[in-house]
Amino acid sequence: MPQAGPSLQDFRPLPDAEVRLRALEARLAEDLAFLNLPAKAWVPEMAFAGAELLDVAIIGAGLNGLCAAAALRLAGVTRIAVLDRAPAGQEGPWVTTARMNTLRTAKEAAGPALGVPSLTFRAWFEAQYGREAWQAMIRIPRAMWMDHMVWYRRVLQLPVRNGVEVLAIRPDASAPIALDIRDAAGTRTLHARRVVLATGIDGLGGPAVLPAVTKLRRKFWAHSSDPIDMAALVGKRVGVVGAGASAMDNAASALEAGAASVDLIIRRAEMPRVDKFTGIGSRGMALGYPGLPREAKWAMFHAGNQAQLPAPRSSVLRVSRHPNARFLFGCPILAAEEQGGALRVVTPRGVLRLDFLILATGFEIAPEKRPELAAIAPHIRRWSDVYAPPHGLEDAGLAAHPDLGPGFELQERVPGVCPGLDRIFCFAFPAVLSHGKVTSGIPSVTDAARRLTEAIARSLFVEDRSKVLAAFDAYDTPELLGDEWQPWEGPVGEDNDAAA
Repeated sequence: MPQAGPSLQDFRPLPDAEVRLRALEARLAEDLAFLNLPAKAWVPEMAFAGAELLDVAIIGAGLNGLCAAAALRLAGVTRIAVLDRAPAGQEGPWVTTARMNTLRTAKEAAGPALGVPSLTFRAWFEAQYGREAWQAMIRIPRAMWMDHMVWYRRVLQLPVRNGVEVLAIRPDASAPIALDIRDAAGTRTLHARRVVLATGIDGLGGPAVLPAVTKLRRKFWAHSSDPIDMAALVGKRVGVVGAGASAMDNAASALEAGAASVDLIIRRAEMPRVDKFTGIGSRGMALGYPGLPREAKWAMFHAGNQAQLPAPRSSVLRVSRHPNARFLFGCPILAAEEQGGALRVVTPRGVLRLDFLILATGFEIAPEKRPELAAIAPHIRRWSDVYAPPHGLEDAGLAAHPDLGPGFELQERVPGVCPGLDRIFCFAFPAVLSHGKVTSGIPSVTDAARRLTEAIARSLFVEDRSKVLAAFDAYDTPELLGDEWQPWEGPVGEDNDAAA
């Protein structure tokens, strides 16, 4: 049976790992110096109401948020704050709700390195574990990726503020965006000229929950994105709804924790097998997708939705190696109720008796369900507002996606009704229909961050043009002092022999 490669516990740091890591950090500093990075700060310093005014507030300090912050800082946009409600080292899903053993991304992907070799995971890994360990690794252990992101944040000195919850985002036509926040110091308002929503897969909505399950008490079910006490499932009959990677990760985690049985409850008649987007993944796709017409974007993602993403082979094998796991195809949940301290789940194939149900049913795009987006949710332009697909290609999930501008900016459903909305940028999974799969994972996040940075830098520069022109007019430092030449005082004629 194929193996997933060495696990985190199989790697041992080299004896001089700390020295080697410091050498890598010195090399990184030199790389950045050679590239003249970070660029000098160029955005005019301002204040608002006598208080701090951020150039950019980034909500979310996961992969996308950190890469966006790094790209902006390297471009000379320096008054940034990255806000995350999680404690330091727990941002994103990697050590909280993610349950795969290894990343699904190929280890060679440069990820958020922004074109700097010494920022890559490989450079960080080899500095501590060596080249042979790199060659032996098949996939990156999940927790190790989090360690790398913690290092990335530290060496780039990214301004993350942990323990900060954003309560409301309020754009204004003639003032900076107001962010109502809550942290250890209490509740207050920050102001920022631009806001980036780097809030992950559920940032414009939340978990998709089957209607048949919503009436059940939460003690009997969880979504795959919830914190789940797997140890509490020892000896329990567990059902997992779904056939994707998350379903396999959760099913395997329950089995490995000692569940009595796990039934994978799968609506489809057979397992998805082909990842269409991996098949056409390329730099051309990352850079060229935004240029496609709407109908081509829609058709591509609709076909992808119909095929669905298969779980990695190693993830499925992680489940199927357990004799107490069952794959139930053609088995949608028709009804579910509590009965005798357990669950009675009705399917076309019969009734299941379960103690706990895990929904690996994905996420919905529904900004109206996010309290912090209440001021802007009704005004966000969706694909349903601008595109009507041909008969047979209808897709409610795609229709809900935000229709973003060329720099990930939100756009108004009705022009003029929510001025300032275009200063808010959706740098999260819901951007994929407009921009392609550059905000949905590790491989193309650098391309995405550069696109975002160029858009924000351009918009700030244009907005500040009066200050730029004033600085242009006021600049009077001479390059030439007047002693670099002597004016010719002699005659000037057709014969230049005299001058010679």
